[in-house]
Amino acid sequence: MAGTSRDASQVLVAGGGIGGIAAALALARRGFSVKVLEQAAQLGEIGAGIQLGPNGFAAFDALGIGEIARARAVYTDEMVMHDALDETLVGRIPTGAAFRERFGNPYAVIHRADVHGSLLEGAQATDRIEVATSTQVQRVEQDDTGVTVFDGRGHRHRGIALIAADGVKSAVRRQYVGDEARVSGHVVYRAVVDKRDFPTDLQWNAASIWVGPNCHLVHYPLRGGEQYNVVVTFHSREAEEWSVREGSREEVQSYFEGICPRARQLIDLPKDWKRWATADREPIASWNHGRVTLLGDAAHPTLQYLAQGACMAMEDAVTLGEALRVHDNDIAKAFEHYQRSRVTRTARVVLSAREMGRIFHAKGVERLVRNGLWTGRSPERFYDAMEWLYGWRVDNSLAT
Repeated sequence: MAGTSRDASQVLVAGGGIGGIAAALALARRGFSVKVLEQAAQLGEIGAGIQLGPNGFAAFDALGIGEIARARAVYTDEMVMHDALDETLVGRIPTGAAFRERFGNPYAVIHRADVHGSLLEGAQATDRIEVATSTQVQRVEQDDTGVTVFDGRGHRHRGIALIAADGVKSAVRRQYVGDEARVSGHVVYRAVVDKRDFPTDLQWNAASIWVGPNCHLVHYPLRGGEQYNVVVTFHSREAEEWSVREGSREEVQSYFEGICPRARQLIDLPKDWKRWATADREPIASWNHGRVTLLGDAAHPTLQYLAQGACMAMEDAVTLGEALRVHDNDIAKAFEHYQRSRVTRTARVVLSAREMGRIFHAKGVERLVRNGLWTGRSPERFYDAMEWLYGWRVDNSLAT
């Protein structure tokens, strides 16, 4: 790291979402000053609830915000899957003491805004992080000493490196990689429902999924059980483009014929839906482009079926920080080690999420095979299958 002035040690981060703020925290903990470039007029997160595996809590702790984030999570007793056609219990995974002992951390659900807010509190507690809002990254230039980012208003931002955490439609990835999105055709509707309006026969302290042919439904408690997250997914009849917009109550209700009444009542609850037409990208081996590296959804956008998008972004940030630590803040060496440590793991998540979507949405004989594979499986067998995902910790983050 050359020099001691702010400009000489400043790293730029494109994107002020979960991945970007996590990256800023990791960099600040390594002694860098950080400038976060966020296109929105104010920092925040759209969305509703997300699920947090033990690896997410390991990342929170490594970023110094474990206590803040833990206070905002709802700790589930189990993950449970039912067949949405006949209410058959397909699988139940306890997430209590045995789960915590196995993985060293709990399983929980949390509002996405509470994850982002916890990271932001950590960032605001240090004087090393500056945030520039209403700043949309357009393009990047590099030279021997650093990078220059040009924003949509014609302003320039200078740093010794750039972490591109600018999301699923990353401008930086478009410049350096230029690959196309892989639109899934799967549409996700998300909403939050107050407890008083949520069916009492579904008020379980569990991350719950009802799996059906070409669709599924998810629900779990948020914010101390005062709200419930509701997510429904279906295979669209239309040609979809990667997008987020307001949803239509009529559209979502049209996709769930044949679903058992107990599960179907979920789609009648929300007054307002947000509609995501989902996509991912093919995994790539090279995230590093000189003094620029990709992180989070900019590096490995994934479908939602493993509930790991936020966790992977935070893992990226922690791993980058660890790589900087072991290489004494040498950017080039740290970027190479970070990439080597993350590419295969995140590609496995991307590919596994695709396959999990197929399994959730199985129909006909394939549905019967799925149910037969999981019905009656012991918790220990489920834990064994999850080890590769939930067993991530700081002390193994640089494994290759």
